[in-house]
Amino acid sequence: MTHPLILKDHVESLGQGRFTGLVCGDCGAKTFPARSVCAGCGSRRLQTTEIKGPGIIRTFTVIRVAPAGFKPPYIVALVELSEGPWAMGNLDGVDPDRAGLDLIGRPVTLGSRPLSLPTYGADQCRVLTFSLS
Repeated sequence: MTHPLILKDHVESLGQGRFTGLVCGDCGAKTFPARSVCAGCGSRRLQTTEIKGPGIIRTFTVIRVAPAGFKPPYIVALVELSEGPWAMGNLDGVDPDRAGLDLIGRPVTLGSRPLSLPTYGADQCRVLTFSLS
């Protein structure tokens, strides 16, 4: 069975400023980023769809010890998107040392940027980002 959205297509769309997810043909739930089955009902009847956002920060954490390719400190946020799915990414434009609980509930817009990892080129990896609206 072929999947309607493979990682290469997902990364390519992020590089073009588009956010591609999946919509379920059975229950209508949207999934972002893509999974092999619907997050709502488990169906495999999935089609690609454009995710626009915006979203609301539901929780976040400040990363002070980072994996290769990331420079700490930075903020990772869990965001509920207006279309329904939740997404995780870096919160840009906020000083990690001043991040407080007032961020929860704040509206954000979607973005992405290249991520240079030691074993991959920047054109092959992108990180999902959020910016305060």
